[in-house]
Amino acid sequence: MRPGIKKGEGDMKKNSLIIVIVLSFVLVVSGAGLSVAEKTRFYTIGTGGVTGVYYPTGGAISRIVNAKKQEFNMRLTVESTGGSVYNVNAIMSGDLDFGIVQSDRQFQAIRGLAEWKDKGAQKDLKAVFSIHPESVTLLAGNDTGIKSIKDLKGKHVNIGNPGSGQRQNSIDALTSVGINYKVDVKAEGLKASEAPGVLLDGRIDAFFYTVGHPSGAFKEATAGTRKVRFVPIVLDDSFYLNFPYYARSVVPMSFYPSAVNDKDVPTFGVKATFVTHSRIPDEDVYNVVKEIFVNFENFKKLHPAYSVLTKESMLSGLSAPLHPGAVKYYKEAGLL
Repeated sequence: MRPGIKKGEGDMKKNSLIIVIVLSFVLVVSGAGLSVAEKTRFYTIGTGGVTGVYYPTGGAISRIVNAKKQEFNMRLTVESTGGSVYNVNAIMSGDLDFGIVQSDRQFQAIRGLAEWKDKGAQKDLKAVFSIHPESVTLLAGNDTGIKSIKDLKGKHVNIGNPGSGQRQNSIDALTSVGINYKVDVKAEGLKASEAPGVLLDGRIDAFFYTVGHPSGAFKEATAGTRKVRFVPIVLDDSFYLNFPYYARSVVPMSFYPSAVNDKDVPTFGVKATFVTHSRIPDEDVYNVVKEIFVNFENFKKLHPAYSVLTKESMLSGLSAPLHPGAVKYYKEAGLL
Protein backbone atom coordinates (compact mmCIF):
# COMPACT_ATOMS: atom_id res chain seq x y z
CA MET A 1 0.00 0.00 0.00
CA ARG A 2 1.27 3.46 -0.93
CA PRO A 3 1.90 5.86 1.91
CA GLY A 4 -1.00 8.24 2.62
CA ILE A 5 -3.64 5.94 1.09
CA LYS A 6 -5.87 4.11 3.52
CA LYS A 7 -6.91 0.51 3.00
CA GLY A 8 -9.84 0.26 0.58
CA GLU A 9 -9.45 3.85 -0.61
CA GLY A 10 -7.63 2.74 -3.78
CA ASP A 11 -10.38 0.24 -4.60
CA MET A 12 -13.02 2.93 -4.12
CA LYS A 13 -11.22 5.27 -6.48
CA LYS A 14 -10.82 2.49 -9.04
CA ASN A 15 -14.52 1.63 -8.81
CA SER A 16 -15.45 5.28 -9.15
CA LEU A 17 -13.32 5.57 -12.26
CA ILE A 18 -14.99 2.50 -13.76
CA ILE A 19 -18.44 3.96 -13.03
CA VAL A 20 -17.48 7.26 -14.67
CA ILE A 21 -16.20 5.43 -17.77
CA VAL A 22 -19.35 3.29 -18.00
CA LEU A 23 -21.62 6.31 -17.57
CA SER A 24 -19.69 8.22 -20.22
CA PHE A 25 -20.05 5.28 -22.61
CA VAL A 26 -23.80 5.09 -21.96
CA LEU A 27 -24.17 8.81 -22.59
CA VAL A 28 -22.20 8.59 -25.83
CA VAL A 29 -24.30 5.66 -27.05
CA SER A 30 -27.53 7.39 -26.00
CA GLY A 31 -26.42 10.57 -27.72
CA ALA A 32 -25.73 8.65 -30.90
CA GLY A 33 -29.18 7.12 -30.69
CA LEU A 34 -30.74 10.54 -30.19
CA SER A 35 -28.85 11.92 -33.16
CA VAL A 36 -30.24 9.09 -35.34
CA ALA A 37 -33.76 9.80 -34.04
CA GLU A 38 -33.30 13.51 -34.71
CA LYS A 39 -32.49 12.75 -38.33
CA THR A 40 -35.93 11.23 -38.93
CA ARG A 41 -37.97 13.69 -40.96
CA PHE A 42 -41.75 13.63 -40.56
CA TYR A 43 -43.74 14.81 -43.55
CA THR A 44 -47.51 15.24 -43.93
CA ILE A 45 -49.46 14.69 -47.15
CA GLY A 46 -52.60 16.80 -47.60
CA THR A 47 -55.34 14.88 -49.41
CA GLY A 48 -59.12 15.53 -49.53
CA GLY A 49 -62.34 14.10 -48.15
CA VAL A 50 -62.29 10.50 -46.92
CA THR A 51 -64.89 9.40 -49.51
CA GLY A 52 -62.82 10.58 -52.46
CA VAL A 53 -59.73 9.12 -54.11
CA TYR A 54 -57.24 11.65 -52.71
CA TYR A 55 -57.30 10.22 -49.20
CA PRO A 56 -56.57 6.59 -50.18
CA THR A 57 -54.01 7.88 -52.70
CA GLY A 58 -52.12 9.65 -49.93
CA GLY A 59 -52.34 6.46 -47.88
CA ALA A 60 -50.99 4.37 -50.77
CA ILE A 61 -48.02 6.70 -51.27
CA SER A 62 -47.21 6.78 -47.55
CA ARG A 63 -47.43 2.99 -47.14
CA ILE A 64 -45.04 2.34 -50.00
CA VAL A 65 -42.49 4.93 -48.88
CA ASN A 66 -42.79 4.11 -45.16
CA ALA A 67 -41.79 0.50 -45.88
CA LYS A 68 -38.26 1.95 -46.02
CA LYS A 69 -38.63 4.54 -43.28
CA GLN A 70 -35.62 3.13 -41.38
CA GLU A 71 -33.41 3.37 -44.44
CA PHE A 72 -34.61 6.83 -45.46
CA ASN A 73 -34.95 8.25 -41.90
CA MET A 74 -38.25 9.65 -43.15
CA ARG A 75 -41.88 8.98 -42.36
CA LEU A 76 -44.99 10.14 -44.22
CA THR A 77 -48.39 10.69 -42.62
CA VAL A 78 -51.72 11.53 -44.25
CA GLU A 79 -54.23 14.24 -43.42
CA SER A 80 -57.78 14.62 -44.72
CA THR A 81 -58.24 18.22 -45.89
CA GLY A 82 -60.61 20.54 -47.74
CA GLY A 83 -58.93 19.80 -51.07
CA SER A 84 -56.69 21.36 -53.69
CA VAL A 85 -56.73 25.06 -52.77
CA TYR A 86 -56.27 24.28 -49.10
CA ASN A 87 -53.40 21.91 -49.89
CA VAL A 88 -51.52 24.45 -52.00
CA ASN A 89 -51.89 27.18 -49.36
CA ALA A 90 -50.90 24.84 -46.52
CA ILE A 91 -47.81 23.66 -48.42
CA MET A 92 -46.80 27.27 -49.04
CA SER A 93 -47.25 28.17 -45.36
CA GLY A 94 -45.41 25.08 -44.10
CA ASP A 95 -48.45 23.42 -42.52
CA LEU A 96 -48.18 20.58 -45.07
CA ASP A 97 -45.16 19.18 -46.88
CA PHE A 98 -46.78 17.33 -49.79
CA GLY A 99 -50.26 17.49 -51.23
CA ILE A 100 -52.59 16.15 -53.89
CA VAL A 101 -53.87 18.93 -56.11
CA GLN A 102 -56.00 19.07 -59.24
CA SER A 103 -53.97 19.90 -62.35
CA ASP A 104 -56.06 23.03 -63.02
CA ARG A 105 -55.37 24.32 -59.50
CA GLN A 106 -51.65 23.66 -59.95
CA PHE A 107 -51.82 25.65 -63.22
CA GLN A 108 -53.58 28.56 -61.49
CA ALA A 109 -51.35 28.61 -58.40
CA ILE A 110 -48.08 28.68 -60.32
CA ARG A 111 -49.41 31.57 -62.47
CA GLY A 112 -51.09 33.57 -59.70
CA LEU A 113 -54.62 33.10 -61.06
CA ALA A 114 -58.04 32.46 -59.43
CA GLU A 115 -57.61 32.18 -55.63
CA TRP A 116 -53.96 33.28 -55.98
CA LYS A 117 -54.66 36.45 -57.94
CA ASP A 118 -53.96 38.68 -54.92
CA LYS A 119 -51.14 36.52 -53.52
CA GLY A 120 -49.33 36.23 -56.82
CA ALA A 121 -47.57 33.28 -58.42
CA GLN A 122 -46.71 30.50 -55.96
CA LYS A 123 -43.16 30.12 -57.29
CA ASP A 124 -41.99 27.69 -54.61
CA LEU A 125 -44.67 25.14 -55.57
CA LYS A 126 -42.97 22.14 -57.17
CA ALA A 127 -44.50 19.26 -59.11
CA VAL A 128 -43.60 15.67 -58.25
CA PHE A 129 -45.83 13.49 -60.46
CA SER A 130 -49.36 13.14 -61.84
CA ILE A 131 -51.70 10.43 -60.67
CA HIS A 132 -55.18 9.43 -61.85
CA PRO A 133 -57.59 11.26 -64.15
CA GLU A 134 -60.55 12.94 -62.44
CA SER A 135 -63.93 13.57 -64.03
CA VAL A 136 -66.14 16.55 -63.22
CA THR A 137 -69.20 14.48 -62.35
CA LEU A 138 -72.78 15.72 -62.05
CA LEU A 139 -75.41 13.57 -60.32
CA ALA A 140 -79.08 14.50 -60.06
CA GLY A 141 -82.26 13.04 -58.62
CA ASN A 142 -84.11 11.28 -61.43
CA ASP A 143 -87.33 12.95 -60.27
CA THR A 144 -85.94 16.46 -60.95
CA GLY A 145 -86.07 16.26 -64.74
CA ILE A 146 -82.41 17.25 -64.98
CA LYS A 147 -80.98 15.54 -68.07
CA SER A 148 -78.37 18.10 -69.16
CA ILE A 149 -76.28 20.70 -67.40
CA LYS A 150 -78.51 23.44 -68.85
CA ASP A 151 -81.42 21.98 -66.87
CA LEU A 152 -79.75 23.09 -63.62
CA LYS A 153 -81.14 26.61 -64.01
CA GLY A 154 -83.40 27.34 -61.06
CA LYS A 155 -82.40 24.14 -59.26
CA HIS A 156 -80.82 23.53 -55.86
CA VAL A 157 -77.25 22.41 -56.58
CA ASN A 158 -74.15 21.69 -54.51
CA ILE A 159 -71.14 23.14 -56.34
CA GLY A 160 -68.53 22.18 -53.71
CA ASN A 161 -66.99 23.66 -50.60
CA PRO A 162 -64.73 26.73 -50.72
CA GLY A 163 -61.11 25.56 -50.84
CA SER A 164 -61.88 22.58 -53.05
CA GLY A 165 -60.83 22.20 -56.67
CA GLN A 166 -64.26 20.97 -57.68
CA ARG A 167 -65.97 24.27 -56.82
CA GLN A 168 -64.18 26.14 -59.62
CA ASN A 169 -64.77 23.22 -62.01
CA SER A 170 -68.50 23.50 -61.28
CA ILE A 171 -68.45 27.26 -61.83
CA ASP A 172 -66.50 26.90 -65.10
CA ALA A 173 -69.00 24.32 -66.40
CA LEU A 174 -72.04 26.39 -65.41
CA THR A 175 -70.60 29.61 -66.82
CA SER A 176 -69.79 27.91 -70.13
CA VAL A 177 -73.49 27.16 -70.70
CA GLY A 178 -74.65 30.62 -69.63
CA ILE A 179 -75.61 29.86 -66.02
CA ASN A 180 -74.54 32.33 -63.33
CA TYR A 181 -74.04 30.26 -60.18
CA LYS A 182 -74.76 33.27 -57.95
CA VAL A 183 -78.11 34.09 -59.56
CA ASP A 184 -79.43 31.25 -61.69
CA VAL A 185 -79.12 28.35 -59.25
CA LYS A 186 -79.50 27.86 -55.52
CA ALA A 187 -75.87 27.02 -54.88
CA GLU A 188 -74.71 25.09 -51.83
CA GLY A 189 -71.09 24.86 -50.61
CA LEU A 190 -71.15 21.44 -48.98
CA LYS A 191 -68.18 19.10 -48.76
CA ALA A 192 -68.20 16.16 -51.15
CA SER A 193 -68.70 13.71 -48.29
CA GLU A 194 -71.93 15.47 -47.26
CA ALA A 195 -73.51 15.78 -50.71
CA PRO A 196 -74.74 12.17 -51.26
CA GLY A 197 -76.79 12.10 -48.06
CA VAL A 198 -78.28 15.52 -48.74
CA LEU A 199 -79.24 14.48 -52.29
CA LEU A 200 -80.83 11.25 -51.08
CA ASP A 201 -82.80 13.18 -48.46
CA GLY A 202 -84.22 15.41 -51.20
CA ARG A 203 -82.67 18.59 -49.81
CA ILE A 204 -80.81 19.31 -53.07
CA ASP A 205 -81.57 18.44 -56.68
CA ALA A 206 -78.04 17.67 -57.85
CA PHE A 207 -74.36 17.91 -56.97
CA PHE A 208 -71.01 18.23 -58.71
CA TYR A 209 -67.94 16.29 -57.62
CA THR A 210 -64.56 16.15 -59.35
CA VAL A 211 -63.15 12.73 -58.55
CA GLY A 212 -61.57 9.57 -59.90
CA HIS A 213 -63.88 6.62 -60.42
CA PRO A 214 -65.07 4.48 -58.76
CA SER A 215 -65.84 6.86 -55.93
CA GLY A 216 -67.26 6.03 -52.51
CA ALA A 217 -69.42 9.16 -52.63
CA PHE A 218 -71.15 8.08 -55.85
CA LYS A 219 -71.48 4.49 -54.67
CA GLU A 220 -73.30 5.85 -51.62
CA ALA A 221 -75.47 8.19 -53.70
CA THR A 222 -76.54 5.45 -56.12
CA ALA A 223 -77.36 2.95 -53.38
CA GLY A 224 -80.24 4.87 -51.80
CA THR A 225 -84.00 4.72 -52.34
CA ARG A 226 -84.06 7.90 -54.43
CA LYS A 227 -83.29 7.05 -58.05
CA VAL A 228 -80.42 9.12 -59.44
CA ARG A 229 -79.00 9.96 -62.86
CA PHE A 230 -75.48 10.89 -63.98
CA VAL A 231 -75.90 14.01 -66.11
CA PRO A 232 -73.73 14.49 -69.23
CA ILE A 233 -71.64 17.66 -69.45
CA VAL A 234 -71.03 18.20 -73.16
CA LEU A 235 -69.12 21.43 -73.92
CA ASP A 236 -67.93 22.88 -77.23
CA ASP A 237 -64.35 23.23 -78.44
CA SER A 238 -64.03 26.84 -77.30
CA PHE A 239 -64.29 25.68 -73.69
CA TYR A 240 -61.17 23.53 -74.07
CA LEU A 241 -59.33 26.35 -75.85
CA ASN A 242 -60.11 28.73 -72.97
CA PHE A 243 -59.16 26.12 -70.33
CA PRO A 244 -56.21 24.10 -71.70
CA TYR A 245 -55.89 22.08 -68.49
CA TYR A 246 -59.29 20.43 -69.07
CA ALA A 247 -59.87 17.39 -71.30
CA ARG A 248 -62.91 15.34 -72.32
CA SER A 249 -63.58 12.24 -70.24
CA VAL A 250 -66.32 9.74 -69.41
CA VAL A 251 -67.85 8.31 -66.25
CA PRO A 252 -68.03 4.48 -66.57
CA MET A 253 -71.46 3.22 -65.59
CA SER A 254 -70.08 -0.26 -64.88
CA PHE A 255 -69.06 1.12 -61.47
CA TYR A 256 -72.61 2.30 -60.67
CA PRO A 257 -75.17 -0.30 -61.78
CA SER A 258 -77.92 1.22 -59.60
CA ALA A 259 -77.96 4.51 -61.54
CA VAL A 260 -80.70 4.90 -64.15
CA ASN A 261 -78.16 5.49 -66.96
CA ASP A 262 -77.74 2.70 -69.46
CA LYS A 263 -74.41 3.85 -70.97
CA ASP A 264 -71.23 5.72 -70.04
CA VAL A 265 -71.68 9.43 -69.46
CA PRO A 266 -69.55 12.06 -71.26
CA THR A 267 -68.04 14.89 -69.25
CA PHE A 268 -64.68 16.63 -68.82
CA GLY A 269 -61.92 16.41 -66.28
CA VAL A 270 -58.48 17.12 -64.89
CA LYS A 271 -55.72 15.07 -63.33
CA ALA A 272 -54.78 14.58 -59.72
CA THR A 273 -51.18 15.70 -59.19
CA PHE A 274 -48.70 15.27 -56.34
CA VAL A 275 -46.88 18.47 -55.35
CA THR A 276 -44.48 19.78 -52.74
CA HIS A 277 -42.40 22.83 -51.78
CA SER A 278 -38.87 23.75 -52.88
CA ARG A 279 -37.76 23.57 -49.21
CA ILE A 280 -38.16 19.77 -49.07
CA PRO A 281 -34.69 18.18 -49.48
CA ASP A 282 -33.90 16.75 -52.90
CA GLU A 283 -32.93 13.39 -51.40
CA ASP A 284 -36.31 12.93 -49.72
CA VAL A 285 -38.32 13.80 -52.83
CA TYR A 286 -36.04 11.51 -54.87
CA ASN A 287 -36.75 8.63 -52.49
CA VAL A 288 -40.52 9.21 -52.63
CA VAL A 289 -40.55 9.21 -56.43
CA LYS A 290 -38.22 6.24 -56.74
CA GLU A 291 -40.27 4.06 -54.39
CA ILE A 292 -43.53 4.79 -56.21
CA PHE A 293 -42.00 4.09 -59.63
CA VAL A 294 -40.02 1.02 -58.52
CA ASN A 295 -43.23 -0.35 -56.99
CA PHE A 296 -45.36 0.93 -59.88
CA GLU A 297 -47.33 -2.27 -60.57
CA ASN A 298 -48.16 -2.70 -56.88
CA PHE A 299 -49.18 0.96 -56.67
CA LYS A 300 -51.59 0.55 -59.62
CA LYS A 301 -53.37 -2.27 -57.77
CA LEU A 302 -54.14 -0.13 -54.73
CA HIS A 303 -57.17 1.60 -56.30
CA PRO A 304 -59.26 0.97 -59.45
CA ALA A 305 -58.75 4.63 -60.50
CA TYR A 306 -55.06 3.89 -61.06
CA SER A 307 -55.68 1.13 -63.61
CA VAL A 308 -55.12 3.49 -66.57
CA LEU A 309 -51.78 4.81 -65.27
CA THR A 310 -48.53 4.52 -67.17
CA LYS A 311 -45.17 5.79 -65.98
CA GLU A 312 -45.16 8.26 -68.87
CA SER A 313 -48.64 9.58 -68.02
CA MET A 314 -47.45 10.35 -64.50
CA LEU A 315 -45.29 13.11 -65.97
CA SER A 316 -48.17 14.77 -67.86
CA GLY A 317 -50.56 17.47 -66.63
CA LEU A 318 -47.86 19.22 -64.59
CA SER A 319 -47.67 23.01 -64.77
CA ALA A 320 -45.32 23.77 -61.87
CA PRO A 321 -41.60 23.09 -62.35
CA LEU A 322 -40.52 19.62 -61.29
CA HIS A 323 -38.77 19.38 -57.93
CA PRO A 324 -35.02 18.75 -58.46
CA GLY A 325 -35.30 15.48 -56.49
CA ALA A 326 -37.95 14.26 -58.93
CA VAL A 327 -35.88 15.37 -61.91
CA LYS A 328 -32.92 13.34 -60.64
CA TYR A 329 -34.96 10.11 -60.57
CA TYR A 330 -36.69 10.72 -63.92
CA LYS A 331 -33.35 11.25 -65.62
CA GLU A 332 -31.93 8.09 -64.06
CA ALA A 333 -35.00 6.14 -65.21
CA GLY A 334 -34.85 7.55 -68.74
CA LEU A 335 -38.24 9.28 -68.37
CA LEU A 336 -36.81 12.74 -69.06
